[in-house]
Amino acid sequence: MEMSGLQIFKYLPAAKKEEHSNCKECGCPTCMAFALKLAKQNIEIKECPYIKDELKELYSHSVKHAQETVLIGDLKIGGENVLYRHEKTFINRTVLAVALDCSSHNFESELKKISEFEIKGVKENLKVDLIILKNLKDINDTKILNRVQNDKSVSIITLEEFNKLEIDIIIDENFKVTKDYLITSRTKAIIEKDETYSKPVCVLMKKGNIYETCAKASYYICKYANMLVFEDFDEAMFSTILRLRENIYTDPQKPLQVESGLYEFNSPDKNSIVFLTTNFALTYFAVANELDGANVPSYLVVIPADGMSVLTAWSAEKFTADIVSRTLNRLDIRDKISTRKIIIPGLLAHMIDELKDEIPDFDFVVGTNEASDIKEFIKTKC
Repeated sequence: MEMSGLQIFKYLPAAKKEEHSNCKECGCPTCMAFALKLAKQNIEIKECPYIKDELKELYSHSVKHAQETVLIGDLKIGGENVLYRHEKTFINRTVLAVALDCSSHNFESELKKISEFEIKGVKENLKVDLIILKNLKDINDTKILNRVQNDKSVSIITLEEFNKLEIDIIIDENFKVTKDYLITSRTKAIIEKDETYSKPVCVLMKKGNIYETCAKASYYICKYANMLVFEDFDEAMFSTILRLRENIYTDPQKPLQVESGLYEFNSPDKNSIVFLTTNFALTYFAVANELDGANVPSYLVVIPADGMSVLTAWSAEKFTADIVSRTLNRLDIRDKISTRKIIIPGLLAHMIDELKDEIPDFDFVVGTNEASDIKEFIKTKC
């Protein structure tokens, strides 16, 4: 594990009240300042001429990269430094791949289905990361071969190229054995910095019951497969594990957020109803799903609030009348819609007068506290 500033400081002259305490020769005002910068790797350890060999050895071991990073075209796997996401963050998402046999009678249709598969994510649309082609030499149709070689919608490699990757490949024949190996290898790589376990781990998923495969894949993404290769492709399963992966491989220190903007639902026109909320991803999708399901043409104005929920944004002064006004101006709302009524979250009812004073040409209406009540609100109040 990486050493903290306090752990480093315990070995420095100031902590031991030795000669050269806080000498400033490293360019820092105190030994503690040096320790904090060193913990963040913002300074070289050699800048302190009084570092003991014991600390040099401990520090060099702590900053040693626990797991190697392997490139597959534009994809990166491995390179992880922590066991738990909340310690820092996970770095490179588990690569989800499908192995396709080019000699199969339905190869072309399967290739098309996989390469065109896409679901909407918070920051990006989610797709299968990689296709591994077996028996590429068996493709005799030039048209199909050209398509395989020129398809840019998904990364494609041959089985021969896959087998040459510097990764640890295991076959999932027994859940307990696979689970134990994944946990052991990651623990030894992270905690012990054991080079024997420094390679990224790829699990080959065998064909089986789709629900069991999905459950096992979900577990392996959490602990700690760097890559999963499936022998067949199921859209429902991939939708599930892609969503799971998206949640796991986010930075816990940065709230999930969507882009501020004007979103449309059910083909609205200039006179359609308008709702307003923050750009916290959970809030946005909760509201968006209700508006989409209401089958009523509508708009949703999303305020930039650093990914905070409604009340949190208000308490942090990230949701103010001035910010709402500037957002409406930036998005040119007045030119895009004729409606002058905007429905705000019920939790912000206390802001009505402030909003009306700041933006007098709009009529602000208090909506619901919960997104689940939006459909009923539209039926009775709109």
